[in-house]
Parts: sequence; C-alpha cells; structure tokens
Amino acid sequence: MAHLSAQEVQHYQELGYVVPQFRLSEAWVQRMQGALDTLIRNNPGVRPEKLVSAHIEGRNDEGVRGSRDFFDLATDPDIVDLVAQLIGPDVILWGCHVFCKPASEGFETPWHQDGHYWPIRPLSNCTIWVALEPSTSANGCLRVIPGSHLGKKLHPHLHEDRTDLTLNQRMAEGSFDLKEAVDLELAPGQMSMHDIYMIHGAEANHSGIRRTGVALRYMPGSSLFDRSLRPAQGQTGVPVSFATRPLWLLRGQDQTGLNDFSVGHRGP
Repeated sequence: MAHLSAQEVQHYQELGYVVPQFRLSEAWVQRMQGALDTLIRNNPGVRPEKLVSAHIEGRNDEGVRGSRDFFDLATDPDIVDLVAQLIGPDVILWGCHVFCKPASEGFETPWHQDGHYWPIRPLSNCTIWVALEPSTSANGCLRVIPGSHLGKKLHPHLHEDRTDLTLNQRMAEGSFDLKEAVDLELAPGQMSMHDIYMIHGAEANHSGIRRTGVALRYMPGSSLFDRSLRPAQGQTGVPVSFATRPLWLLRGQDQTGLNDFSVGHRGP
C-alpha cells in the first residue's frame, strides 16, 4: 500500500522534497523501461531530455508522440495516494515530462524553480520524479536546495540562448547557496517528490550510463490552470502548448470551478 509516513510528510513540508520508502514494483519498472525505449524510438527528432506530455497517446500539440503507459503510471492509484497526502484530496493531473539524458552527452538542467515556467494560479503543485534507470551524481541526478520552498518566493531567472540545456532559464547568481545542494540518487523504481517553489537542477551527463526519470505533475483543485498565461515569455527551451494541454481530475473536485477538462482531449 502506498503511504507516506508522518516523518516523510514532515520532511516534505519542512525541506520541500522527500524520497519516500514506497517504490515501483519490478514489474512496473520493466514495463516503463520498455515504454521508454518505444517512446525514444517513436520520437527520433526530439531530444530525449525534452519528451513533453509523454502521457498523451499519439502525436500531441508539443511535437511528441506519447504512450498510454506513461498515462497509466501517472494515474496509478498508489501514485495518486502519495500526492493526495501532500496537496489534499482534490488532485488534477496536468503534465508528464520524460527527462532522458544519453550517456556522455546528456544535457544540463539549470538551477530553476518550476513555478517560473507554469501557468498555475495560485502556484501549487507536487511533482513526482520517478527513476526508470539508475540516477546518480555521476550521470546527472536531480539536485535540490533543501528549504528553498519556504516563503513561497520566485527568484529572478535569466535567459540563456544555448542549445545544450534542457531549459533555457537559469536562476540568477546569489539566489541560493550552492554548498547546500543535496544530490537525490535513486535506483530504478525509486522516486522523489518536490514542491513547486523548490530550487533544483541537474548536472550534464558525462558518464557512460544513461539516466532517465519521468516527472509527473499534479496540482490541487484549489488552483487554476490559466491557459491565458505565457510564463517566461515562451522562452523555456521546451516546446509547450499550455493553451491545449489536457487536464484530468483524478480525485475530488475542481474547487475553482474554472478548470477546463475538455480542452485537448481527443476522441477514441
């Protein structure tokens, strides 16, 4: 049964992230590793760090041909149970991004805050980052600045016009102390969960081992996915179409009464 302990919930609340004891079964890991290989094979023209909306089956509006397997993972009751413990009983799925860093040439993910990129108001979200392959300091694992979510403040981000980055917005120097960074090393099937204000990033992969994680995005029903907004002036380095991004109400209610759950959904 998927459940966060009281200590894990407290860790998330105080530090902005947690690596729960719960992990995917070996069967789930094998299924998703197979789905990952198919996803990469079906998207030869897309950098594997930029497989946006991989949970939307078929070609999506962001240039990726997705897979039902990732949708099944994002809607798995165990996963949703974990999220509900942190954001409440009203759970909306709105995103799924596969970050696959090839061996020796995997892109860096600059230090950033997710809230800088997303049209969620008020800003509130829990991301579950599921490791599908070993994620280590050597191959560019996720790094976080503990407690950086406290105060719910977005820090300035600067645009970098580079082609070797996962995202093209980097936090301005002086916003945080790099010496406080913690590496979240994960084995396949393990996962981390982090807050929308958490400062995080990942080094480039110069090792001989590929590193892949899938980021599942959930917001509470008290927030609006505002399709009229264009965060970061669209200069994110990742093609997104928030205007047509589909939402799924997985648990509870849309407390705002304004989220549109019909946009972006296709017929059978």
